[in-house]
Amino acid sequence: MSTRLTPELEAIRREVEGYAQEYGLDYFPVIFEVLDWNQINMVAAYGGFPNRYPHWRFGMEYEQLSKSYAYGLSKIYEMVINNDPSYAYLLHSNAEVDQKLVMAHVYGHSDFFKNNIYFGQTNRKMMDEMANHKTRVKKMIDKHGMEAVENFIEVALSLENLIDTHAAGIRRRRPVEDDLSGENGERPLVSKLKSKDYMDKFINPKEFLEEQRLRLEEAKMQKKNFPESPERDVLLFLVENAPMERWQRDILEIIREEAYYFVPQMQTKIMNEGWASYWHSTIMTQRALKPSEFIDYADHHSGTLATSPGRLNPYKIGIELFRDIEDRWNKGKFGKEYDDCDDMVEKKRWNKNLGQGRQKIFEVRKIYSDLTFIDTFLTEDFCREHKLFTFAYNPNKQAYEIASREFKTVKGKLLDALTNRGQPFISVTNANYQNRGELYLVHEHHGIDLRPDYAEETLKNLHIVWKRPVAIETKVDGTEKILYYDGKAYQESDKNREV
Repeated sequence: MSTRLTPELEAIRREVEGYAQEYGLDYFPVIFEVLDWNQINMVAAYGGFPNRYPHWRFGMEYEQLSKSYAYGLSKIYEMVINNDPSYAYLLHSNAEVDQKLVMAHVYGHSDFFKNNIYFGQTNRKMMDEMANHKTRVKKMIDKHGMEAVENFIEVALSLENLIDTHAAGIRRRRPVEDDLSGENGERPLVSKLKSKDYMDKFINPKEFLEEQRLRLEEAKMQKKNFPESPERDVLLFLVENAPMERWQRDILEIIREEAYYFVPQMQTKIMNEGWASYWHSTIMTQRALKPSEFIDYADHHSGTLATSPGRLNPYKIGIELFRDIEDRWNKGKFGKEYDDCDDMVEKKRWNKNLGQGRQKIFEVRKIYSDLTFIDTFLTEDFCREHKLFTFAYNPNKQAYEIASREFKTVKGKLLDALTNRGQPFISVTNANYQNRGELYLVHEHHGIDLRPDYAEETLKNLHIVWKRPVAIETKVDGTEKILYYDGKAYQESDKNREV
């Protein structure tokens, strides 16, 4: 499936897709678009979506991408969107061998999007949904002004990480209808009755919604704790309970929806890029390359997998782990018998000729995230072979240097970085702190500290939404602290002292 491809590119696409099908890839239909460097930077600035709500941050992203391209620091070869159908963008100036490589890479991504369980709950029509969000925001701008809307979007974006990244797989609370069901024959305390869109304003008029809001507030105040249990989806809690105007609530819902759409891509970055790289490498080297293209392909493929000091290349570690899994399952290098073998020479020569490697990697791409992928398949042998290590800054030398090559340390660092996407765990625990309607959050400290500057700005923006003082409990240098913002001043105090 394609649009506006030249006959030459269409022929390449058909060839590459045929190889992808032969290898058993199961992908969404792919729509390819050819863009010049300026157009592809514009689309990339919007996260791959041509139509998104207007905001200055997209302009800043575009300027950064354009300068990087102009200075030769970076070049976007492709983009592909998790959608049904998938949309992929090719750079007009790419050579034919690059277009072939990119198409093979895209089919690998689309297969991953369609089959990995972490993408199972995502909106497969997000291209249309993003356009709908743009239309809604533009209507708000027409009514409330660009400055007011853009400023509130800025506030909402600063809070977009305050979501429950495991929400798709865990039901942490009962629905409002169950939680606040009517007693003694009374009707349930629902905030809004279900209805078709075109009937919504008749079934849920403003007067009814206001009455329901008051009843809900009264019911909540009668509870001993509000919320009853810690609420990790802070944005959802604000959408449901913060005293915002209707259009502000709408913006927060848009930001939250888009944040959840992008979560699986952050949770599977290593696997996704590794899987796509594995298949572009397999298709190109085994089927698609012409003899005259080998040198250019090798040059560009090696550039994709190159590593630089202080940075983890997801393409490199992803493809190498998939290759390692395939090799191990082909040779039977797994299970109790292999693990119990103490003879390193025998383990090196181990080969049961099981031939289960390709089947295993298809299974892995379906049910793992980066965290479980690394935890399950990153072995000591792999670390040793690929010379993985941790690094740290040496203030005496004023440079980063190798800190450890120990397997447990290396793996632990990787897992720490992948846990919750490297973001802190934060929950709302009390919406009536100090019996003054203040918002109290708790930072569950699992090795990730809060940056003081980020914490202060986040509390200030939460205050804009909650309109009352906001506090967060955390640890600073091992000491329990409460960070507090009352709308005027930011304070830090020990937990056992009054703010």
